[in-house]
Amino acid sequence: MCNFNKHDEDTKAFIHLFMKKASQNIGGVNFLLSLIESIKEKKPNALILSEKQVKSKEAKIEWNKVVFKDKLDVLEELIHSRRSTEGYNFNILKEENSKKAKKILNMVKTLSPIEFVVSADEGDGFTFKIFDKIEEDFVSINPIFIAIFFCSSEFTKKALKYEV
Repeated sequence: MCNFNKHDEDTKAFIHLFMKKASQNIGGVNFLLSLIESIKEKKPNALILSEKQVKSKEAKIEWNKVVFKDKLDVLEELIHSRRSTEGYNFNILKEENSKKAKKILNMVKTLSPIEFVVSADEGDGFTFKIFDKIEEDFVSINPIFIAIFFCSSEFTKKALKYEV
């Protein structure tokens, strides 16, 4: 997932266009990269911060609900287990083990209302959610969410340099 070159052309184009527009909406590429670096610095993971925000010099990202460690663990396990085998459009509800499937469904119900708002002094900012598609039997994780919270800033640099 965090290897930009392994994605299909449609996914590369989507990530490129979103990141390009996102960087423009907060004042530039360096502002976006600085925010991503600030997110990466938070340990164990920025998502479980009680403040529900991360600030860099130029921008900040806020979200509307605390993410608890048990839900983050389920999400991270899904992302890491499919990191190299599948692209972004995999169905996270596709699980053989019924106990794991129930944990995944509970995590989706808990985290689906979360919205991330990125803002800066310059520009309009942008928003995104954790899940890209939520249907009865299909849920996929938003590639922008993964790129910002789980991939390196090198991933974002490659996405921004990609030619559509």
